[in-house]
Amino acid sequence: MSNEQWYRLTEPGEVDSPALLVYRDRVIQNIETLLHMIDDISRLRPHVKTHKSADVAKLMMEAGIHKFKCATIAELDMLLESGATDVLLAYQPVGPKQNRLFNIRQKYPDAIITCLIDSIHVVHELSKKALLENTELGVYIDLNVGMNRTGVKPDGFVPLFEETNELEGIVIKGIHAYDGHLGFRDFAERKAKCDASFQIVEDLISGLGIAGESLSVVAGGSPTFPIHAKRKNIECSPGTFIYWDWGYSELCAEQNFVPAALVLSRVISLPDETKICLDLGHKSIASENALDQRVRFISAPDLTFIGQSEEHLIAEVGSGHSWKVGDILYGIPKHICPTVALYDQVQVVEEGAIATQWPVTARGRKMTV
Repeated sequence: MSNEQWYRLTEPGEVDSPALLVYRDRVIQNIETLLHMIDDISRLRPHVKTHKSADVAKLMMEAGIHKFKCATIAELDMLLESGATDVLLAYQPVGPKQNRLFNIRQKYPDAIITCLIDSIHVVHELSKKALLENTELGVYIDLNVGMNRTGVKPDGFVPLFEETNELEGIVIKGIHAYDGHLGFRDFAERKAKCDASFQIVEDLISGLGIAGESLSVVAGGSPTFPIHAKRKNIECSPGTFIYWDWGYSELCAEQNFVPAALVLSRVISLPDETKICLDLGHKSIASENALDQRVRFISAPDLTFIGQSEEHLIAEVGSGHSWKVGDILYGIPKHICPTVALYDQVQVVEEGAIATQWPVTARGRKMTV
């Protein structure tokens, strides 16, 4: 099969649709590309929110990656069960998540398990729980460097640091600085904004003096990964690289990752002489973007979508078309991360055929804890 036809299955009729296909050789290629982009593998802390898969996590561990970042307790559980030794829960645990976090630390006593904080109220709660458990909890202060989603603002960093540092049961391990707002296609502009954003981190650490020298820094995501990878002693946590998608292929054209996950869809109806209906509804493809920005079919990139519902996607194709019921299309999602979360399992492709299935292990919010 030619490189241009890499995505086609030799026996597509055996695969029910809609389906999420994952191309194992491309996943491994993306892991290898990641490793070549950084000077020290110990500085990698990939985020697993894209794949949520124990099988994929194990592929990264086989490549020598043992530190990870995650967003949910289920992802944390999945990683530790898979053999990860150092995991940062990139979320501030609130409510029942606090008990779940301490329970999972009891379940995996030899692993390094840390979490984010940005609220002194939460820090006091965690301190009390740590003391009751006769243990210590490592935390990273979540710093808002412009994302304006979570994190303490720079002017509140020192007070939070100082008060947290006085509490028993809590050990400040470092700073977490996510700059996901820097979505500039022009790499030079992205780098300039990233450098300015990271200067905030450097200034705060410098201002702490000796107390700041031992702090680790976890910075960036996929768009700024190549920038942070050039810094010294900074842990980088890209996530989407593992499957890549249409959105990042356009936004981050300077990165050599390849799409490794596609949706397979079929024409299920011809509503009239100018329209086709596909079985790729809201439940099968991430739908937070505009209708024309959800999926791009490789063999039919110019389809004009005019409607989508839970199980259907309608496209205008004009009169005199040659589409037939049963025709198969392979699509690159605009946003792969929430698309993966719509599937219980992925169909793993090797040499043009479905070789096995991988469960999307941490798709749910809870596994064992």
